[in-house]
Amino acid sequence: MTALAPSTLTFGGILRSEFIKLRTLRSTIWCYAILVVVNIGLGLALTGGLVATGALSGGGQSAAVLVATAALGFSQLVVVVLGALVITGEYGTGMIRTTFAAVPTRLPALFGKALVFGLVTAVIGGISILLTALLTAPILSVAGLSVNFGDGEYWIALLGSVGYLALIGVFAFALGAIIRNSAGGIAAALGGVLVLPTIVSIFASITQSTVATNIAAFLPSNAGAQMYTYATKAIGSSDPIVLEPWQGGLVLVAWVVVLLAVAAVLVKRRDV
Repeated sequence: MTALAPSTLTFGGILRSEFIKLRTLRSTIWCYAILVVVNIGLGLALTGGLVATGALSGGGQSAAVLVATAALGFSQLVVVVLGALVITGEYGTGMIRTTFAAVPTRLPALFGKALVFGLVTAVIGGISILLTALLTAPILSVAGLSVNFGDGEYWIALLGSVGYLALIGVFAFALGAIIRNSAGGIAAALGGVLVLPTIVSIFASITQSTVATNIAAFLPSNAGAQMYTYATKAIGSSDPIVLEPWQGGLVLVAWVVVLLAVAAVLVKRRDV
């Protein structure tokens, strides 16, 4: 008998496997479909409403960015829920045992999942935001606002919105990997994105605390929101702190890297 050649596990193979798992989940299809519908639908609805009321008068390019990214506050919730489910769903069904049996070192599987989910989210989110930008441009022209598609800052803001969706999804993924429970992972991710910034903002408003206001600026969703802001003010020594888009992006990346590092340590140490 001819001996079978030992199979070689590659990171590319892991990525293909994770992509197959992601695209065959019903939750993935539904969540991304909702993401597209929400981004385009709310963008068109908001544009129509603002044009009808004349609220966009003199808005310029910032108004074009506003309507193209108007739905991110809602679509980020879809991405957060899906990001947590991508990893916690495997723990819930026990599929994670098969995954780690195929990838004994575990970390390539963890990072492969995060990378595939982040890239797919960026592609789907980017398509929906681009379509929203193209579809809202003719409506804006009714209000006398001609979108300058040659404006580099405009495209940087749109790319920032795509990056934000991908990063906030991986943020939720990392929390899910740490908690290993769907309900707990989703609750923690939504708490970090919605509840915590709200609590800190309320506290800052009541106490008039500049420190609390500055802390709020560095929370994941608040910092990330600066990534798709067209008009910005540079960070400085004056209070309160306002992050520029690239600074907000770095803050959100730092959150994601730290949480992924914690998840990696726990995945290596804990039993499945």
